[in-house]
Amino acid sequence: MDPLSIMLPRKRRLYAFLLFAAVWSLALSVTRYSIPEEIEVGSVIANLATDLGLDISSLGERNVKLEIIQDINKRYLDINKETGDLFILEKIDREYLCPTKTVSSCFLKMDVIIENPVRIFNVELEILDINDNAPQFRRETMHLDISESASPGERFSITNAVDMDVGKNSIETYYLSQSEHFTIDLQSGSDGTKYVDLVLKKELDREKQAIHNLILTAVDGGDPPRSGTASIVVQILDTNDNAPQFDRQVYSVDLIENASAGTLVMKLNATDKDEGSNAELTYSYTLYTSEKTQEKFSLDSNTGEIRVKGVIDFEEIKSFEMYIEAKDKGQQPLSGQCKILVFITDLNDNHPEITVKSLKRSIEENAAVGTVLAVVSVSDRDSGDNGKVDLTIHDRFNLPFLLNKSSEEYFSLLVSEPLDRERVANYDITFKVKDRGTPSLSDNETIRLEILDVNDNVPQFPESFYTIHVMENNEPGTLLSSLSAHDPDLNENQYLVYFIMEKMIANTSMSMLFSINPENGNLYALKTFDYEREREYLFHIEARDSGVPPLSSNVTVHIIILDQNDNTPQIVSPWSAKGTVIEEVIPRSFEKGSLLTKVIALDADSVQNSRITYQFLQVTDATLFSLNQYNGEVRTTRMFSSRDPRYQRLVITARDNGDPPLSATVTIKITTVEQVVTEFSETTEIPLHYDLFTDLNLYLVIGLGSVSFLLLITILVIIVLKCQKPKPTKPPSNRNSVASQRNSTIADSTLISSDAYWYSLFLAETRKGKVVVRQPLPNGAGYFVSSIPRSMALTTTSESRSSTLQYSK
Repeated sequence: MDPLSIMLPRKRRLYAFLLFAAVWSLALSVTRYSIPEEIEVGSVIANLATDLGLDISSLGERNVKLEIIQDINKRYLDINKETGDLFILEKIDREYLCPTKTVSSCFLKMDVIIENPVRIFNVELEILDINDNAPQFRRETMHLDISESASPGERFSITNAVDMDVGKNSIETYYLSQSEHFTIDLQSGSDGTKYVDLVLKKELDREKQAIHNLILTAVDGGDPPRSGTASIVVQILDTNDNAPQFDRQVYSVDLIENASAGTLVMKLNATDKDEGSNAELTYSYTLYTSEKTQEKFSLDSNTGEIRVKGVIDFEEIKSFEMYIEAKDKGQQPLSGQCKILVFITDLNDNHPEITVKSLKRSIEENAAVGTVLAVVSVSDRDSGDNGKVDLTIHDRFNLPFLLNKSSEEYFSLLVSEPLDRERVANYDITFKVKDRGTPSLSDNETIRLEILDVNDNVPQFPESFYTIHVMENNEPGTLLSSLSAHDPDLNENQYLVYFIMEKMIANTSMSMLFSINPENGNLYALKTFDYEREREYLFHIEARDSGVPPLSSNVTVHIIILDQNDNTPQIVSPWSAKGTVIEEVIPRSFEKGSLLTKVIALDADSVQNSRITYQFLQVTDATLFSLNQYNGEVRTTRMFSSRDPRYQRLVITARDNGDPPLSATVTIKITTVEQVVTEFSETTEIPLHYDLFTDLNLYLVIGLGSVSFLLLITILVIIVLKCQKPKPTKPPSNRNSVASQRNSTIADSTLISSDAYWYSLFLAETRKGKVVVRQPLPNGAGYFVSSIPRSMALTTTSESRSSTLQYSK
């Protein structure tokens, strides 16, 4: 191989090494700056282009970059490529960047890298500390427990403050708030850290002051200085250095004799200025207290309560002496003593006595005022005022009794007011006796006096007048009501018997119509009532007790019969025998609105049950006829045509307004004929000319005879009914209804009565005139009037008819 070719690569490697060494030598030179922490963002530190000798105009082209060498997540600095200035991008906190206080200096190291050609500059930025952190204690409040027996000069460790700053900005000294018993002592560590101890400078006394509150302040050396505080709570622990004490050395107590066991004599209250077990006391008798006294009184060792244990009798012992010791529970217990004198007070301890003699346990309520019920004597074994007694009746309810003093120790119990067993059936009479001692003693005794009944109260009904509604058609034996009276007496004086006071109504006794249970006053109906015959009954019922003599009272009963829809409407016009068809012949020349017939039905019921409405049940041609549902008029709604059949059939029903409703029907067969009508020019009545030998006249004579006979029977029935039911009659009312229609041969009939029991009707038709029948209805309830206008004559094909109706219930 050619030696020259071998030398050329070696030279190239040498040149490259020299170039790298030159660049590295430049990189090893370090540029240092110093700034305080916390300076504002955007502040310029230095001009790197000038300090590093770079061309400012080429910084953008050579891609200048700044890289921080330390492992931190913040980018604190940057380079302005236009001016070459190094400026603050984010505030720098020295304590965050260099948390270790042992390092005196804090540097931020970075590399400035420039390309084309590559050059690296080392830059170090020293962060100078400022006094931006105040001293802080780890605990804001520190608690110390110190025994009150601690000696002056004793030291107690406390928690020190911490300051994140360094150098002169760290903690410089401590101060303690003003205290009579405590001070502090400062010490410095090898690293210059200040430590403080709490020192006792004066003896403690827990009984004077149990808690000491101190304030410890830490101050740094900055300018201006900063400080932090903490509270120190010193709790003084007790020692048993105080003996129990009573507020008195000698106590004097008064106690009444016969005080019950458990009575509190007094409660000792010794005090100990110590606390805890050193202040817990126990009480006990000393050896100077006699056994007799200890038998009479008990002492609670924990509470110091002295209570009565035995019987205290003034006559036995008039006073007692007790010696009490209070001892604490300290390790070396201390004690205190006192003396108690108990003086017994004599009492009025004998109760007065009551003796009841000649006692009556019961008395009749009509006993006279002044009646003696008992003799009462009183006594008291005491003497003087303690033996003087007063007797009274414990009168809370104004008792009708009084005491009458008959001698020094005897009293009589008398009736002072009239008695009433119904008001008070028995009395509990309490005698109360009381002596005049101090305090006074009393006694009482109660006797029971029963008041015997006499028959002095009349039976009383709750009401003086009873109105009872009964539906007609009731079953015989139906219970109508219970009419019970009350008698406040007792036994046989309150046993009541009920009677119906006899009264005749229409020759009928009340006992035939009604019955009453003599024991309980239940009133029953003995018959079925008919509203259409009798509507009300008025009678009296008597209640009588069983006393001697018996007392009684009565009450008025008004029975009102209520109507029931039990009567079917009866069609009286046009009348026909049951099941027969009524035939009517009319001319085909009837005009629209002409009256064909008028259906009249009557109902013996009253009010709603007698209100009748009419309607077609069947009709051959509904377009040809109309029916007024209220008055029953049947009229043509149009004229007859040649297509209409000759015969028309109408079935009309008359329905009442009862519940359930009842109805009756009538069938009318209408025959239409061609005829010549001769009308009179006036409607005044003219003499009638009859052909006495025609069949029509013969039928008319027979009809008139039948009507006369029926009228006679009707008058006889009315006379009988009037004799049985003498009631005032209502004034009659007349009402005539005459309807004159052209080409009409039908009568317009009107009935003025809703309470009639029977009716009769006679209609007669002639070719030349009319017959008017005017007949009174029973009971004077009204009149039935039937009139036939003479306005037309039938052709020879028409038939003469006469009809007779008789209806009775």
